[in-house]
Amino acid sequence: MALIVHKYGGTSMGSTERIAQVAKRVAKWARAGHKMVVVPSAMSGETNRLLGLAKELAPGKPTADYLREQDMLAATGEQASSALLAIALQAEGQPAVSYAGWQVPIRTSNAYTKARIDSIDDKKVRADLDAGKVVIITGFQGVDEGGNITTLGRGGSDTSAVAVAAALKADEALIFTDVDGVYTTDPRIVPEARRLSTISFEEMLEMASLGSKVLQIRSVEFAGKYKVPMRVLSSFTPWDIDLTEEAKSGTLITFEEDEQMEQAVVSGIAFNRDEAKISVLGVPDKPGIAYQILGAVADANVEVDVIIQNISQGGKTDFSFTVNHNDFAKTLDLLRDKVVPALGAAEVVGDPRICKVSIVGIGMRSHVGVAAKMFRVLSEEGINIQMISTSEIKSSVVIDEKYMELAVKALRRAFDLDRPAAA
Repeated sequence: MALIVHKYGGTSMGSTERIAQVAKRVAKWARAGHKMVVVPSAMSGETNRLLGLAKELAPGKPTADYLREQDMLAATGEQASSALLAIALQAEGQPAVSYAGWQVPIRTSNAYTKARIDSIDDKKVRADLDAGKVVIITGFQGVDEGGNITTLGRGGSDTSAVAVAAALKADEALIFTDVDGVYTTDPRIVPEARRLSTISFEEMLEMASLGSKVLQIRSVEFAGKYKVPMRVLSSFTPWDIDLTEEAKSGTLITFEEDEQMEQAVVSGIAFNRDEAKISVLGVPDKPGIAYQILGAVADANVEVDVIIQNISQGGKTDFSFTVNHNDFAKTLDLLRDKVVPALGAAEVVGDPRICKVSIVGIGMRSHVGVAAKMFRVLSEEGINIQMISTSEIKSSVVIDEKYMELAVKALRRAFDLDRPAAA
């Protein structure tokens, strides 16, 4: 039989009743003869509770020492859920053992709160699998060269699961969530959104990077690098659903554009409210200006997304880019205090009330006029486009946040994303 990795999110592990249901589901797969590794998140709300306690004790700006202890603290959430799941499996008569990331070990960099995985030692896990045990490995965490516990950032359990699947050369990684797959857009905004039976890796990577919350982008990157087959499906179906039916449910993330895939020009619409726009006005239009602005931002560990530079007038130009909403104030202060005086720019202005809306589809490669159609649809709705970013399979626009829902619904109609998939 196959070696399968299951990942369960915080909602799926949200109570002892939910954990018991997860245990029954995992035991079903194990009894069918599969070698099972499970990567659970902390119970829903637990990580926020723990980080809130830390903030109560030290509300100021985090120091390096604080971040180390924060990772030490946050990692306990997954440790608790993993142990509880092992106990629940044992109660089902299924041998199981749980490990924290440092026990495997999952080796990471030493960047607290956003560490990256370097390697995974699979010897201990394989020995337990060969002994007939279900192995449960804490998500979201690992250990650096100095033996310090590290965490991978929010959503890091997805990354842990795919990394473990890659290290073990698993047959498939099943990502169990509180939704039953990947949709053409967020069904909370557009109830008519349709679930996709398959989506290409490239499309999923774009969707994740552009604001889709189904999968953490680093997990999709890992899957692409190591060619890990992935499926997104719901943990809220009955645990005793037929195994064959369950194994084919949800959305398969595939690496091949075969004849079975849905050949839509646009497969989905993603949106992101968590961005803010910053403009440096009146900068000298000469070589090196972009580097001087964005180099300083990068040195402050701030990620930049959409970038535009306006046409020069009188030897001066305006330079705009977007950053995560959480980095908005920090970036403004950095530019005003250091960059603007050094460049002799006129001023820095910002707008935190923007959003990014994107259309994604591998069919865009072979069809012309898709972006133009997007722009026409937004124009007909009276929505002004502030910034544009494109790639081979996506087109993104930055617009006023208040128009986000209108834009998503208009684009959904224009590209027929509520139409049932062809049989």
